[in-house]
Amino acid sequence: MKKNPIISALLLGHIALVGITSSQSVFAGGSHAHQPALTDEVEKGPNNGRMLRDGDLAIELAIFETGVPPEFRIYATNNETAISPSDIDINVKLTRLGDVVDDISFFRENDYLRGDMEIYEPHSFAVTLTATYQGKDYHWHYDNFEGRVTIADDLAKSMDIQTSIIGPKALHQRHQAYGKLVLAPNAIRNISARFAGEVKKLHITQGQWVTKGQKLLTVESNNNLSNYDIKAPMAGYISAQMTGVGEQTGDKTLLTIADTRQLIAEVAVYGEMKKVVPSAPVALTIGDTTVNTNFFDALPQLTDNQAKIYRAYVDNSDGKFSLGQFAKASISLGTFNAVMAVNKDALQAFRDFTVVYTKIGEQYEVRMLELGRESDGWVEILSGINSGDSYVSKNSYIIKADIEKSGASHDH
Repeated sequence: MKKNPIISALLLGHIALVGITSSQSVFAGGSHAHQPALTDEVEKGPNNGRMLRDGDLAIELAIFETGVPPEFRIYATNNETAISPSDIDINVKLTRLGDVVDDISFFRENDYLRGDMEIYEPHSFAVTLTATYQGKDYHWHYDNFEGRVTIADDLAKSMDIQTSIIGPKALHQRHQAYGKLVLAPNAIRNISARFAGEVKKLHITQGQWVTKGQKLLTVESNNNLSNYDIKAPMAGYISAQMTGVGEQTGDKTLLTIADTRQLIAEVAVYGEMKKVVPSAPVALTIGDTTVNTNFFDALPQLTDNQAKIYRAYVDNSDGKFSLGQFAKASISLGTFNAVMAVNKDALQAFRDFTVVYTKIGEQYEVRMLELGRESDGWVEILSGINSGDSYVSKNSYIIKADIEKSGASHDH
């Protein structure tokens, strides 16, 4: 979807982008405070963790996720000498959007301290680390935000950013297949002469619609030279004409009548044969028209390419459809109740995740989702957000674009 340049200008002027900052407020035993400039580059330690320093004490706070869910590991040194994990007490609190606090304690493992809970996505939070070493208390605080943006409600309204509430929804599971329109087996008649003779007159032309009992041909009998009429045994159009005035009828087919007022869609199903019942509801898209109907049966044999053919009647009394026309079929496999579902248009890509943006106050933040089944423009959500949460259901691309402008990185 193309962004409005006016909206872009408004965003540049009014949206407060929240990215990862390197600001650290450091209080060592209440003795002093240090606030680096926002342009300070974050110092990384030998384990690719963030370095927190106060005097001779240094703590590396690293996220480890090789073979395990993401978790904190801490390596501490004093005057560049490793501190035994049993000689220092550390606690970390992560304050997430909505004032959710993850309180993490640590236990000794090998030469480091290991956190006792998973650091779940998004890794977007204010970090508060407290440590006690040799009877002295240390405190650090910094913001580690990603995938977050602040937009005033009046501006969001002007850009038509709409939200909905996550909740349960009844979804219809469907299977997509293709087919084409054919004549019903009893919708065609081959017309021949009862008594052999000469065709004296044709009362119809090929392509003409005829009604039941309408006169088709006049034939002069070879036996008694008397004329008799051949009439239409049903309504339909003359689909084929194989004779003309002056020709002998013999016992051949002279005309063919086809009744196209009701056609059959023959739909080839490959992957879901066991799930499709012969009476399943099906929505057929034929050209620019959608027909809601039901299958009435399934042919017992498979096609040469191992498809099973399901058949549904299609009303063609207005002559809108043509024989051989292709149809796209959306076959109902049944209804299921999703505990959570979101509008498919709300989904966006963020790093390697599919996400929606939750809204708390005037702030928006990514929520990484585990997706389930999809149906009719809705997607089942298995995890990653909570029922009752507010999410951006319309124009979520605006949120995505402006979060990307912030250039916030993923801090591990």
